[in-house]
Amino acid sequence: MSVNAPITLSNVTLTHGRHPAVHHVSGVFAPGSLTAIAGPNGAGKSTLLRAIAGLHKVQEGCLHAPRGAMALLPQAAAMDRQFPVSCLDVVQLGHWPRAGAFRALRPAERHQSEAALATVGLDGFGRRPVGSLSAGQFQRVLFARLLVQDAPVILLDEPFNAVDARTATDLLALVRRWHGEGRTVLAVLHDLDLIRAEFPETLLLAREPVGWGPTAEVLSAANRLRARMMSEAWDEAAPACDRAA
Repeated sequence: MSVNAPITLSNVTLTHGRHPAVHHVSGVFAPGSLTAIAGPNGAGKSTLLRAIAGLHKVQEGCLHAPRGAMALLPQAAAMDRQFPVSCLDVVQLGHWPRAGAFRALRPAERHQSEAALATVGLDGFGRRPVGSLSAGQFQRVLFARLLVQDAPVILLDEPFNAVDARTATDLLALVRRWHGEGRTVLAVLHDLDLIRAEFPETLLLAREPVGWGPTAEVLSAANRLRARMMSEAWDEAAPACDRAA
């Protein structure tokens, strides 16, 4: 599949142990689009993002995405920072998709990693252990790794969660840069004011899609009320349902 191909979902259903996570999502993320994935807690947003990245099995339906052309930023809170690695080590992992796990990195690749750290405001942090960083500094390191990966599709899971305002502003500038370069950017977010200000497209999810399209239309009061009511009616023990495509 071309790296310029859209990400298409047709009646996609995702489960956790046969319990529902995301139901019957159909739509297209166009190449070069900037889209927020919003919804209540537990709405399946992160699960959908992981499925797009190829890390969660599709139970029903079809999902087509440009494999090998994506970079995923997971939730920082889910990552173990106690492992003794440096900031530069983490950033250099971004070279692996091209270099492989066993080839020694070239000097130019190391310099690229150091430049990425400087771009995110961490010049001189290369040897610092990641366990010594604040939440905002660690998120900057993860964004530096995305810069090194240089992927045409970027998937962000709560990229501004638990970081200070200055860090959020700096990282948002990188998101704008990627969008301006024609990359496809999908971001799981909770801040509706931020979504309205910065993301032209939104998928509002409450296990099922509530709305998908221009942000101003999708985040209408009626849709937000519907999403909240759907979330309050969830049955966590319900089996996955099967609906004809």
